[in-house]
Amino acid sequence: MILSDDDLRTLMGAGQQGDKRSYRIALAAMSDWLGRYFAKRIAPALVDDLVQDTLMAIHAKRASYDAARPIYPWLAAIARYRWIDMLRKLSRRDEVELEIEPPVPSMENPVLARLSIDQLMAHIPEAQAHAITLTKVEGRSIAETAAITGQSESSVKVNVHRGLKKLATLVESD
Repeated sequence: MILSDDDLRTLMGAGQQGDKRSYRIALAAMSDWLGRYFAKRIAPALVDDLVQDTLMAIHAKRASYDAARPIYPWLAAIARYRWIDMLRKLSRRDEVELEIEPPVPSMENPVLARLSIDQLMAHIPEAQAHAITLTKVEGRSIAETAAITGQSESSVKVNVHRGLKKLATLVESD
């Protein structure tokens, strides 16, 4: 239920004077208003937490409210500060989650990988294996590989393509 400013101000004033029932009704009305306020500003899963956090802040600051002044601007100011605090907290949490230590590289992995590659290369023609090693493993260009192997650039491309296709077939069959 969304109460008029006058009604909510009256309830809050009575709550400040010690009327527990009025204060409880005022908090319930503020809770409804805050739910609608935050629903437009933050993910749905966070609305309830933010409403509760804001209600606790309102409770802590209830003595600072002047019952002679409109209540919704006071409520909106507290809600805005709580919303900004939540956004800051979420952005810090994202930064912390990204600070993951990369795995320490092992000297075994490159050696095992090279042994596996060598074993696979034994199953394809030597010209294809040599072209793949120079271009894909060592990172040389097609032109450099052609000069080293004495093949034309077209032959190097064909050898790399056919060799990789044969290797893929070998790996998939295992």
